[in-house]
Amino acid sequence: MKYPYIAYSKKIDIQPIFKNLTGDPLEVDMSVQSTLFDTIDVRDQKGFQQLLDNMMNDRYTWGVSSYLENREILLSPCPQMVEEKRFYHLGLDIIVPLGTPLHAPLDARVKESGYEAGEGNYGAHVLLMHESPDFETFYSFYGHLNKEKLPAVGTKFTAGEAFSYIGDFHENGNWFYHTHLQVITQKGLENGYLSKGYSAASDLAQMEELCPSPLSLFRI
Repeated sequence: MKYPYIAYSKKIDIQPIFKNLTGDPLEVDMSVQSTLFDTIDVRDQKGFQQLLDNMMNDRYTWGVSSYLENREILLSPCPQMVEEKRFYHLGLDIIVPLGTPLHAPLDARVKESGYEAGEGNYGAHVLLMHESPDFETFYSFYGHLNKEKLPAVGTKFTAGEAFSYIGDFHENGNWFYHTHLQVITQKGLENGYLSKGYSAASDLAQMEELCPSPLSLFRI
């Protein structure tokens, strides 16, 4: 069985990446149509975090920002993104408090674990490999984590077991508190999408076979 159809199989039990999320999420629009950045510098992420905290204001305990969202304004300070016109978000941003633990959605082995330095990059990150007789091998990627609590490459986790934690500004690429959840197929990994969290419009037609929507893997 191929991802994302594993979500329909009774033999495959997908566990929540974040435990005990309650209520509806705050839906955060970071697209080119959004007004969020009209009054704040897109790289002032501490200011943006304060804005998110004010928006949540005891009404929400978590939030989300969309897969395939066009973030040209947010990425305008990033020369490589602008040059390659890679503005379409290939992950689902899940907004939770600093230090929140992440749990393996399926049995997994750590394929990659490391740190990407630089403003606007992933910071601390983990790539989990998911193998089973019940589905084709695929990977789940998590960015913007705690640098000091990364698992070692090769470590195995059972579904539901904690493997990492949400990181702070100094270690997460200077981003608001969240993880970038991206699903990568074997073909996507071979085509370099471990290091690509955004797609150009010209490549969107092939994303289903490279980096399909993470929604089937995200449970609450």
